[in-house]
Amino acid sequence: MTDHILITGCSGGGKTTLINALAKRGHLIVPEPGLRIVQDERASGGSALPWIDMAAFLWRALEMAKADLARMADQSPTVFYDRGLLDAAVGLKTLCDVPFCETLGPVFPYATRVILAPPWRNNFEQTDDRQHSFKEAKREYDSIRGAVQDLKCDIVTLPFLDIAARVAFVERTFGLKRPLGINPTNRRKP
Repeated sequence: MTDHILITGCSGGGKTTLINALAKRGHLIVPEPGLRIVQDERASGGSALPWIDMAAFLWRALEMAKADLARMADQSPTVFYDRGLLDAAVGLKTLCDVPFCETLGPVFPYATRVILAPPWRNNFEQTDDRQHSFKEAKREYDSIRGAVQDLKCDIVTLPFLDIAARVAFVERTFGLKRPLGINPTNRRKP
């Protein structure tokens, strides 16, 4: 059975850096839906961008996260997700009042221990793909944290450490070792 581990939390909290470092160690990862959508929309001239049409962006993120889960269902033993279904569901609940039962389904599809990256001012920067402010990122984090608590999941708070120490923390917390015989460059993107 696959252990789907969700890494979520504050924008700029180091989630993508952590995911990429875990991939380099040979762990199977799924990149953030939102960043993939932004890249697709920019390439196609689309408008499902958070700063143009947030609802369309969130619905696309929800569908992409569901597809990611379906595609990774038989992978083993562990898959790390950079954001995912929960993030889109929280956004849709906040923006459009869509209940979790419609977005998450009857069973939470990830492990009951969720990694949360807290707000880290020194790590946050606005980019062309991340145009919201640190204050908005903190509000987003509070909403996600509240949803994780409401779902009765255990929160694993990502410590404010350098990336090597964060990877070691995650591997230790989840009892993982570097997978043997895996070529990390072939496992970065599903």
